[in-house]
Amino acid sequence: MASFNSSSSTITTFKFHLGAFLLLVGVASAQLASNFYGTSCPSVLSVIKSAVNSAVSNEARMGASLLRLHFHDCFVNGCDASVLLDGGEKTAPANANSLRGFEVIDNIKTQLESSCPGVVSCSDILSVAARDSVVALGGPSWQVQLGRRDSATAGSVSDVNNNVPSPALSVSGLISAFSNKGFTAKEMVALSGSHTIGQARCTTFLTRINNETNIDSTFKTSTQAQCQNTNNFVPLDVTSPTSFDSAYYRNLLNQKGLLHSDQQLFSGGSTDAQVRAYSSNQAAFRTDFANAMIKMGNLSPLTGTNGQIRTNCRKAN
Repeated sequence: MASFNSSSSTITTFKFHLGAFLLLVGVASAQLASNFYGTSCPSVLSVIKSAVNSAVSNEARMGASLLRLHFHDCFVNGCDASVLLDGGEKTAPANANSLRGFEVIDNIKTQLESSCPGVVSCSDILSVAARDSVVALGGPSWQVQLGRRDSATAGSVSDVNNNVPSPALSVSGLISAFSNKGFTAKEMVALSGSHTIGQARCTTFLTRINNETNIDSTFKTSTQAQCQNTNNFVPLDVTSPTSFDSAYYRNLLNQKGLLHSDQQLFSGGSTDAQVRAYSSNQAAFRTDFANAMIKMGNLSPLTGTNGQIRTNCRKAN
Protein backbone atom coordinates (compact mmCIF):
# COMPACT_ATOMS: atom_id res chain seq x y z
CA MET A 1 0.00 0.00 0.00
CA ALA A 2 1.33 3.44 -0.90
CA SER A 3 2.58 5.49 2.02
CA PHE A 4 1.01 8.89 2.68
CA ASN A 5 3.41 11.80 2.38
CA SER A 6 2.65 14.08 5.28
CA SER A 7 4.68 17.03 4.08
CA SER A 8 3.27 20.47 4.77
CA SER A 9 2.56 21.20 1.09
CA THR A 10 0.71 17.92 0.61
CA ILE A 11 -1.48 18.49 3.65
CA THR A 12 -2.23 22.03 2.53
CA THR A 13 -3.21 20.78 -0.94
CA PHE A 14 -5.38 18.05 0.58
CA LYS A 15 -7.16 20.57 2.82
CA PHE A 16 -7.73 22.88 -0.13
CA HIS A 17 -9.35 20.15 -2.22
CA LEU A 18 -11.41 18.91 0.72
CA GLY A 19 -12.61 22.45 1.39
CA ALA A 20 -13.51 22.97 -2.26
CA PHE A 21 -15.37 19.65 -2.27
CA LEU A 22 -17.33 20.50 0.85
CA LEU A 23 -18.15 23.93 -0.55
CA LEU A 24 -19.39 22.36 -3.76
CA VAL A 25 -21.53 19.86 -1.86
CA GLY A 26 -22.96 22.68 0.23
CA VAL A 27 -23.81 24.75 -2.84
CA ALA A 28 -25.35 21.82 -4.70
CA SER A 29 -27.65 21.03 -1.79
CA ALA A 30 -28.43 24.65 -0.98
CA GLN A 31 -31.71 25.42 0.73
CA LEU A 32 -34.09 28.24 -0.08
CA ALA A 33 -33.85 31.26 2.22
CA SER A 34 -35.93 34.40 2.65
CA ASN A 35 -32.83 36.63 2.61
CA PHE A 36 -31.11 34.91 -0.33
CA TYR A 37 -30.61 38.20 -2.21
CA GLY A 38 -29.89 40.26 0.91
CA THR A 39 -26.47 41.38 -0.32
CA SER A 40 -26.46 40.37 -3.99
CA CYS A 41 -29.65 42.24 -4.96
CA PRO A 42 -31.23 44.03 -1.98
CA SER A 43 -33.79 45.84 -4.16
CA VAL A 44 -35.33 42.65 -5.56
CA LEU A 45 -38.52 42.58 -3.45
CA SER A 46 -39.30 46.26 -3.90
CA VAL A 47 -38.78 46.08 -7.67
CA ILE A 48 -41.13 43.10 -8.00
CA LYS A 49 -43.76 44.59 -5.69
CA SER A 50 -43.78 47.91 -7.53
CA ALA A 51 -44.14 46.26 -10.94
CA VAL A 52 -46.90 43.90 -9.77
CA ASN A 53 -48.84 46.69 -8.06
CA SER A 54 -48.65 48.75 -11.23
CA ALA A 55 -49.80 45.86 -13.43
CA VAL A 56 -52.70 44.93 -11.13
CA SER A 57 -53.73 48.55 -10.75
CA ASN A 58 -53.87 48.79 -14.52
CA GLU A 59 -55.85 45.54 -14.85
CA ALA A 60 -57.09 43.68 -11.77
CA ARG A 61 -57.32 40.42 -13.69
CA MET A 62 -53.53 40.42 -14.04
CA GLY A 63 -53.23 39.50 -10.36
CA ALA A 64 -55.01 36.22 -11.00
CA SER A 65 -52.99 35.67 -14.17
CA LEU A 66 -49.66 35.97 -12.36
CA LEU A 67 -50.85 33.66 -9.58
CA ARG A 68 -51.96 31.09 -12.16
CA LEU A 69 -48.65 31.37 -14.01
CA HIS A 70 -46.81 30.36 -10.83
CA PHE A 71 -49.21 27.45 -10.24
CA HIS A 72 -48.85 26.12 -13.81
CA ASP A 73 -45.07 26.39 -13.49
CA CYS A 74 -44.74 24.58 -10.17
CA PHE A 75 -47.10 21.71 -11.03
CA VAL A 76 -45.01 20.78 -14.09
CA ASN A 77 -41.53 19.57 -13.09
CA GLY A 78 -41.34 21.92 -10.11
CA CYS A 79 -40.91 25.68 -9.65
CA ASP A 80 -38.21 26.22 -12.27
CA ALA A 81 -39.74 28.89 -14.57
CA SER A 82 -39.89 26.34 -17.40
CA VAL A 83 -43.38 27.63 -18.24
CA LEU A 84 -41.83 30.95 -19.28
CA LEU A 85 -39.67 29.39 -21.99
CA ASP A 86 -41.01 29.83 -25.52
CA GLY A 87 -42.34 26.57 -26.96
CA GLY A 88 -42.85 23.46 -24.82
CA GLU A 89 -45.31 23.98 -21.98
CA LYS A 90 -46.66 27.21 -23.42
CA THR A 91 -48.13 25.30 -26.37
CA ALA A 92 -50.17 22.82 -24.28
CA PRO A 93 -53.98 23.15 -24.47
CA ALA A 94 -54.19 24.23 -20.82
CA ASN A 95 -51.72 27.05 -21.47
CA ALA A 96 -51.91 28.19 -25.09
CA ASN A 97 -53.89 31.41 -25.54
CA SER A 98 -54.72 31.11 -21.85
CA LEU A 99 -51.71 31.85 -19.65
CA ARG A 100 -51.03 35.58 -19.28
CA GLY A 101 -48.61 37.90 -17.54
CA PHE A 102 -45.43 37.01 -19.40
CA GLU A 103 -44.77 40.66 -20.25
CA VAL A 104 -45.03 41.62 -16.56
CA ILE A 105 -42.36 39.06 -15.70
CA ASP A 106 -40.25 40.31 -18.63
CA ASN A 107 -40.51 43.86 -17.33
CA ILE A 108 -39.40 42.84 -13.85
CA LYS A 109 -36.52 40.79 -15.25
CA THR A 110 -35.32 43.70 -17.38
CA GLN A 111 -35.26 45.98 -14.35
CA LEU A 112 -33.40 43.44 -12.23
CA GLU A 113 -30.87 42.66 -14.98
CA SER A 114 -30.11 46.37 -15.05
CA SER A 115 -29.51 46.66 -11.30
CA CYS A 116 -28.32 43.12 -10.47
CA PRO A 117 -27.23 41.41 -13.71
CA GLY A 118 -27.24 37.61 -13.68
CA VAL A 119 -28.39 37.35 -10.07
CA VAL A 120 -32.17 36.92 -9.72
CA SER A 121 -33.83 33.86 -11.24
CA CYS A 122 -37.02 33.97 -13.27
CA SER A 123 -38.48 31.30 -10.99
CA ASP A 124 -37.96 33.48 -7.92
CA ILE A 125 -39.56 36.41 -9.74
CA LEU A 126 -42.60 34.22 -10.46
CA SER A 127 -42.89 33.11 -6.84
CA VAL A 128 -42.71 36.63 -5.43
CA ALA A 129 -45.00 38.06 -8.12
CA ALA A 130 -47.67 35.48 -7.23
CA ARG A 131 -47.52 36.51 -3.57
CA ASP A 132 -47.57 40.22 -4.37
CA SER A 133 -50.54 39.72 -6.73
CA VAL A 134 -52.59 38.15 -3.96
CA VAL A 135 -51.67 40.95 -1.56
CA ALA A 136 -52.51 43.60 -4.18
CA LEU A 137 -56.06 42.21 -4.39
CA GLY A 138 -56.56 42.17 -0.62
CA GLY A 139 -55.36 38.66 0.12
CA PRO A 140 -52.90 37.32 2.71
CA SER A 141 -49.14 37.69 2.58
CA TRP A 142 -46.49 35.07 3.28
CA GLN A 143 -42.72 34.92 3.36
CA VAL A 144 -41.40 33.67 0.03
CA GLN A 145 -38.30 31.54 0.32
CA LEU A 146 -35.77 32.42 -2.39
CA GLY A 147 -32.81 30.86 -4.16
CA ARG A 148 -34.53 28.91 -6.94
CA ARG A 149 -32.71 28.60 -10.24
CA ASP A 150 -34.13 28.28 -13.73
CA SER A 151 -34.51 25.26 -15.95
CA ALA A 152 -32.71 25.38 -19.30
CA THR A 153 -35.42 23.30 -20.93
CA ALA A 154 -39.20 23.59 -21.09
CA GLY A 155 -41.46 20.71 -20.17
CA SER A 156 -43.48 18.96 -22.86
CA VAL A 157 -47.14 19.21 -23.79
CA SER A 158 -47.67 15.79 -22.21
CA ASP A 159 -46.01 17.01 -18.99
CA VAL A 160 -48.66 19.72 -18.77
CA ASN A 161 -51.52 17.39 -19.71
CA ASN A 162 -50.44 14.89 -17.06
CA ASN A 163 -49.89 17.35 -14.21
CA VAL A 164 -52.10 20.44 -14.49
CA PRO A 165 -55.58 19.61 -13.11
CA SER A 166 -58.39 19.87 -15.66
CA PRO A 167 -61.55 21.92 -14.93
CA ALA A 168 -63.47 18.76 -15.86
CA LEU A 169 -62.12 16.74 -12.90
CA SER A 170 -64.34 15.21 -10.23
CA VAL A 171 -63.61 15.83 -6.56
CA SER A 172 -61.76 12.51 -6.33
CA GLY A 173 -59.76 13.46 -9.41
CA LEU A 174 -58.82 16.78 -7.85
CA ILE A 175 -57.79 15.13 -4.59
CA SER A 176 -55.63 12.70 -6.55
CA ALA A 177 -54.03 15.38 -8.75
CA PHE A 178 -53.01 17.44 -5.73
CA SER A 179 -52.02 14.40 -3.70
CA ASN A 180 -49.55 13.54 -6.47
CA LYS A 181 -47.81 16.83 -5.62
CA GLY A 182 -47.88 16.19 -1.88
CA PHE A 183 -50.96 18.24 -0.97
CA THR A 184 -53.74 17.11 1.34
CA ALA A 185 -57.41 17.41 0.37
CA LYS A 186 -57.69 20.36 2.76
CA GLU A 187 -54.77 22.12 1.07
CA MET A 188 -56.36 21.44 -2.32
CA VAL A 189 -59.58 23.13 -1.19
CA ALA A 190 -57.59 26.09 0.14
CA LEU A 191 -55.62 26.48 -3.10
CA SER A 192 -58.84 26.24 -5.11
CA GLY A 193 -59.83 29.43 -3.32
CA SER A 194 -57.53 31.23 -5.77
CA HIS A 195 -60.63 31.18 -7.98
CA THR A 196 -61.99 34.00 -5.86
CA ILE A 197 -60.17 36.17 -8.43
CA GLY A 198 -59.74 35.90 -12.17
CA GLN A 199 -61.85 34.91 -15.15
CA ALA A 200 -62.46 31.87 -17.32
CA ARG A 201 -63.24 31.59 -21.01
CA CYS A 202 -66.76 30.37 -21.75
CA THR A 203 -65.48 27.37 -23.69
CA THR A 204 -64.07 25.90 -20.47
CA PHE A 205 -67.42 25.65 -18.69
CA LEU A 206 -70.12 25.45 -21.39
CA THR A 207 -70.91 21.84 -20.52
CA ARG A 208 -71.55 22.82 -16.90
CA ILE A 209 -73.82 25.81 -17.54
CA ASN A 210 -75.75 24.04 -20.30
CA ASN A 211 -76.10 20.52 -18.93
CA GLU A 212 -75.44 20.24 -15.20
CA THR A 213 -78.26 20.40 -12.67
CA ASN A 214 -76.37 21.43 -9.52
CA ILE A 215 -76.35 25.06 -10.62
CA ASP A 216 -78.36 28.07 -9.45
CA SER A 217 -80.97 28.87 -12.12
CA THR A 218 -80.45 32.64 -12.10
CA PHE A 219 -76.68 32.21 -12.20
CA LYS A 220 -77.09 29.74 -15.06
CA THR A 221 -79.26 32.10 -17.12
CA SER A 222 -77.01 35.12 -16.63
CA THR A 223 -73.87 33.14 -17.42
CA GLN A 224 -75.40 31.68 -20.58
CA ALA A 225 -76.25 35.23 -21.67
CA GLN A 226 -72.63 36.28 -21.18
CA CYS A 227 -71.49 33.31 -23.24
CA GLN A 228 -73.37 33.97 -26.46
CA ASN A 229 -69.87 34.42 -27.78
CA THR A 230 -68.02 31.38 -26.45
CA ASN A 231 -64.71 33.25 -26.47
CA ASN A 232 -66.01 35.69 -23.85
CA PHE A 233 -64.66 35.67 -20.31
CA VAL A 234 -66.70 35.42 -17.11
CA PRO A 235 -65.50 36.03 -13.53
CA LEU A 236 -64.79 32.85 -11.56
CA ASP A 237 -66.29 34.56 -8.51
CA VAL A 238 -69.57 36.21 -9.46
CA THR A 239 -69.78 38.02 -6.12
CA SER A 240 -66.47 39.91 -5.79
CA PRO A 241 -64.27 39.02 -8.78
CA THR A 242 -61.38 41.35 -7.99
CA SER A 243 -61.19 40.86 -4.21
CA PHE A 244 -59.22 38.02 -2.69
CA ASP A 245 -61.80 36.88 -0.12
CA SER A 246 -63.82 33.82 0.86
CA ALA A 247 -66.83 34.60 -1.37
CA TYR A 248 -65.77 31.77 -3.68
CA TYR A 249 -66.78 29.24 -1.02
CA ARG A 250 -70.10 30.93 -0.32
CA ASN A 251 -70.80 30.81 -4.04
CA LEU A 252 -70.26 27.04 -3.97
CA LEU A 253 -72.78 26.68 -1.14
CA ASN A 254 -75.27 28.48 -3.40
CA GLN A 255 -74.40 26.34 -6.44
CA LYS A 256 -72.72 29.25 -8.19
CA GLY A 257 -69.41 27.57 -8.93
CA LEU A 258 -68.42 28.48 -12.48
CA LEU A 259 -66.21 25.53 -13.40
CA HIS A 260 -67.29 21.91 -13.02
CA SER A 261 -64.22 21.35 -10.81
CA ASP A 262 -65.23 24.29 -8.61
CA GLN A 263 -68.71 23.00 -7.83
CA GLN A 264 -67.32 19.50 -7.31
CA LEU A 265 -65.80 20.77 -4.06
CA PHE A 266 -69.34 21.13 -2.71
CA SER A 267 -71.34 18.33 -4.26
CA GLY A 268 -72.11 15.90 -1.47
CA GLY A 269 -68.53 14.66 -1.22
CA SER A 270 -65.67 14.55 1.24
CA THR A 271 -64.69 18.22 0.82
CA ASP A 272 -68.12 19.71 1.61
CA ALA A 273 -67.27 20.32 5.26
CA GLN A 274 -64.08 22.19 4.39
CA VAL A 275 -65.94 24.42 1.93
CA ARG A 276 -68.47 25.23 4.65
CA ALA A 277 -65.67 26.01 7.10
CA TYR A 278 -63.92 28.45 4.76
CA SER A 279 -67.21 30.06 3.73
CA SER A 280 -67.76 31.21 7.30
CA ASN A 281 -64.16 31.67 8.44
CA GLN A 282 -62.18 33.88 6.10
CA ALA A 283 -59.24 34.09 8.52
CA ALA A 284 -58.79 30.31 8.42
CA PHE A 285 -58.89 30.36 4.63
CA ARG A 286 -56.28 33.12 4.44
CA THR A 287 -53.93 31.29 6.79
CA ASP A 288 -54.32 27.92 5.07
CA PHE A 289 -53.97 29.44 1.60
CA ALA A 290 -50.75 31.22 2.54
CA ASN A 291 -49.26 28.05 4.05
CA ALA A 292 -50.25 26.00 1.00
CA MET A 293 -48.63 28.58 -1.28
CA ILE A 294 -45.37 28.31 0.68
CA LYS A 295 -45.56 24.56 0.18
CA MET A 296 -46.25 25.00 -3.53
CA GLY A 297 -43.22 27.26 -3.91
CA ASN A 298 -41.08 24.44 -2.49
CA LEU A 299 -42.04 21.93 -5.20
CA SER A 300 -38.75 20.55 -6.58
CA PRO A 301 -36.83 23.83 -6.94
CA LEU A 302 -33.46 23.85 -8.68
CA THR A 303 -30.85 25.19 -6.24
CA GLY A 304 -27.11 25.48 -5.79
CA THR A 305 -25.31 24.56 -9.01
CA ASN A 306 -28.37 23.05 -10.69
CA GLY A 307 -30.09 24.97 -13.46
CA GLN A 308 -29.11 28.51 -14.43
CA ILE A 309 -30.00 32.16 -13.91
CA ARG A 310 -31.62 33.08 -17.23
CA THR A 311 -30.93 36.60 -18.46
CA ASN A 312 -34.08 36.42 -20.61
CA CYS A 313 -36.94 34.49 -19.03
CA ARG A 314 -38.18 33.32 -22.45
CA LYS A 315 -34.89 31.71 -23.51
CA ALA A 316 -32.22 29.51 -22.01
CA ASN A 317 -28.80 31.14 -21.75
